Amino acid sequence: MTLPDTGLEARITPPASAAARRRPAWHAATVAAVSPETPNARRIVLDVPTWPGNDPGQHLDLRLTAEDGYQASRSYSIASSGDPTSVVLAVDRVDDGEVSPFLVDAVEVGDALEVHGPLGGWFVWRPGVSDRPVQLVAGGSGIVPLAAIAGAHAEAGDPAPFRLLYAVRTPEHVFFREELSRAEAAGVDTTIVYSRRAPDGAAAPAGRLTRDALAAAVFPPDTGALVYVCGSTPFVEQVLRWLGELGHDTTDIRAERFGGS
Repeated sequence: MTLPDTGLEARITPPASAAARRRPAWHAATVAAVSPETPNARRIVLDVPTWPGNDPGQHLDLRLTAEDGYQASRSYSIASSGDPTSVVLAVDRVDDGEVSPFLVDAVEVGDALEVHGPLGGWFVWRPGVSDRPVQLVAGGSGIVPLAAIAGAHAEAGDPAPFRLLYAVRTPEHVFFREELSRAEAAGVDTTIVYSRRAPDGAAAPAGRLTRDALAAAVFPPDTGALVYVCGSTPFVEQVLRWLGELGHDTTDIRAERFGGS
């Protein structure tokens, strides 16, 4: 997933210890592994020896340099978290994009890239900080940072109640199937809404996410849940509007939108 510069990260400052340990910087990265994620997306694992680690929900800038010196950079959510120097991305191809087609179709194991990060302090969640409920709402590749959050919650055995609502086209377009299954087994209450084709035996037929479906899947407003919403701009704006209509406090909602790359 690629993110625009929203400026949201300036609204919350990470604890001083985290800021000191994970100061953003440029790092040399090597592609360690690539694999198909969906029909249009690719999982890319980077080996970044100097990576300081990152919190669940953070992102980085990735820079490509052509042989003639031309450079292009884009922001991508990080699907991994913690201190490992292995950084996981999942890039969705934008056909008229400048960077994503190369990352999805052409980048190979051993290729050298540059990354700047970790970035962002607003759209993060850390285990053990609070026991308040957490609601994750993702559209398409907007699941990437939320998968990192759900995975960190599951791995830490965090006691906070967690729910995930994921809107996606078809079963083949689901990102991080195994990781989401593990998170669900660890207690993340998961609802997937398929807009174009649902799998056999699905609880509901295929169709776009509706306000009623959203209301049925998310924590009620009186629970005081912290809500994370990520997806395309139209998806995020619609979800935010519905959450407001349902009575959720807007100060409890953190949103990130993504655009072309």
